[in-house]
Amino acid sequence: MILLVLDTAAGDCTAALYDSVQDRLLSSVVETIGKGHAERLMAVIDQALEQAGLTLDAVEKIAVTVGPGSFTGIRVGVAAARGFALSLGIEAAGVSTLSVIGLAAQEDHPGQPVLAAIDARRDEIYAQLFSATGEALTAPRLLGHEEAANLARESGAVVVGSARALLVEGAEVQTDRYPPLFIARLGMGDTALAPSPLYLRGPDAKPQMGFAVARA
Repeated sequence: MILLVLDTAAGDCTAALYDSVQDRLLSSVVETIGKGHAERLMAVIDQALEQAGLTLDAVEKIAVTVGPGSFTGIRVGVAAARGFALSLGIEAAGVSTLSVIGLAAQEDHPGQPVLAAIDARRDEIYAQLFSATGEALTAPRLLGHEEAANLARESGAVVVGSARALLVEGAEVQTDRYPPLFIARLGMGDTALAPSPLYLRGPDAKPQMGFAVARA
């Protein structure tokens, strides 16, 4: 199956094509833009299709990051995924950014529990705890710094994500990046979500023009 992978949940604007039979990316285009995803996403998708030597008609499913992350960016990606799914008559699957962090961390820290932690600003953290085998032990949550630090300490988990520097003394600052290969794998898996925004708190930005998402 050929998946179109989309990620606009943080500073990157990403599109990739993935072959589920071979479990590999056919192409991947990532632009680190910070904001302005609505203006760049279509061009990035076109580049990814061109690199893979495919057209949109070849896409059989879409996987998109649904958050938590940038309110505006999430809306752009989800709206695009829904629009393509509707026009192509295919399924769109949502993927949590915390799940992407958790899955990627399993390769770097095998056999260890993982606390996926994203800096939500306002002295808050988006967090989710995963077992050593990658199973979600908690739901995605919005926590204060102290509560997140306690969760990491009590669970003995490796902290991964942009909030690591807030929770682990001496840790280097990390940016929020979601590898498209892991987005694709989660989009094909049993834990895939509906293509609906996962905000965890109220909006702090206005949607970019041209990618409005209808409220469920």
